[in-house]
Amino acid sequence: MYLSVQKLHPSAKLPLRATKDSAGCDLYACLDKPLTIAPGEIAKIPTGLAIAPSRKDIAICIFPRSGLSTKHGITLANSVGLVDSDYRGELMIPLINHGAEAFTVESGMRVAQLVVLPILIPQLREVTALDETERGAGGFGASGLS
Repeated sequence: MYLSVQKLHPSAKLPLRATKDSAGCDLYACLDKPLTIAPGEIAKIPTGLAIAPSRKDIAICIFPRSGLSTKHGITLANSVGLVDSDYRGELMIPLINHGAEAFTVESGMRVAQLVVLPILIPQLREVTALDETERGAGGFGASGLS
């Protein structure tokens, strides 16, 4: 399996693993000038890249970078981005500033991580009832905190 990566902008940087065992590849901002994100604001950050996986049974997931979120309150506006295997447009990173101060994104800054995951596409079967389980319909905290 491989990803074909097209640079849409000459200064775009290819995704890169920080270490040989990293699960994800860093994605870099590709900006003409620095962009400041005010507290509470969302900004779409271009990467200058388009990708095409060699297989259709995978998805590209975009995850936040832990350092940006814990140190600056900068994370993905959609928590995790899902890029379908047939999408061919530019990868855009929707960042939101949950911090108390403005944050400036500069070109070449690592802004997110790309992770490839397998996708199972089940056949849907309508039924009149589901099987019984110990948990049942309990959700959203039904199992408690400890």
